[in-house]
Amino acid sequence: MLKIMSDEDFIVSKTDLKGRITYCNQIFMDMAEYTEEELLGKAHSIIRHPDMPKAVFKYLWEMIPKKQEVFAYVINRGKNGNDYWVYANITATLDDRGDIVDYYSVRRKPNQKALDVIIPLYKKMLEVEKSSGVDASFKVLINILAEKGVGYDELIISLQNQ
Repeated sequence: MLKIMSDEDFIVSKTDLKGRITYCNQIFMDMAEYTEEELLGKAHSIIRHPDMPKAVFKYLWEMIPKKQEVFAYVINRGKNGNDYWVYANITATLDDRGDIVDYYSVRRKPNQKALDVIIPLYKKMLEVEKSSGVDASFKVLINILAEKGVGYDELIISLQNQ
C-alpha cells in the first residue's frame, strides 16, 4: 500500500557520520511504522526501498561530506511493507570549527507532478543499474540533466515548485 504524507507533515531525522539514526520525530516513526527503539542506532537504510536507485544515494554521499546540501525524491518502505515518497533535504551539521558532526534530514510531501517525472526516471535508472551497475545508472541521470541543460539541484527543486 502507498502511504501519502499530509501537506503539513515534516519528517525529521538525524544520523551520525556512519548513517545510523540518532533522532527521529513522531511522523518519521508513523510513516516508517517503527518505534523509536527500533530506529535509534539503526542504519537509515532500514527504510530503503528496492525501487530506489543506488545512484541517487551515490550522489548524496558524494555531496554531503563536502558540506553541500542535497535535495532528492526518495521512495521508502515501512516495516509493514507500505511505501511512501518524500521530497528530502539533507544537510551536514557543522560544529564551531566547521567540522561535520552529523547529518540532518527534513522530508515533506512531494509534488505529484514531480513524481510523474521521477518515477519513470528511477525505473530507467534501476534497469540500467541491474544490467550495468551503479555508475552506468548515474550516467543515465547525468545525461538527462545535460539534455535539459540543468544541474541536479535545479531539476529537483524546479520539479517540486511546479
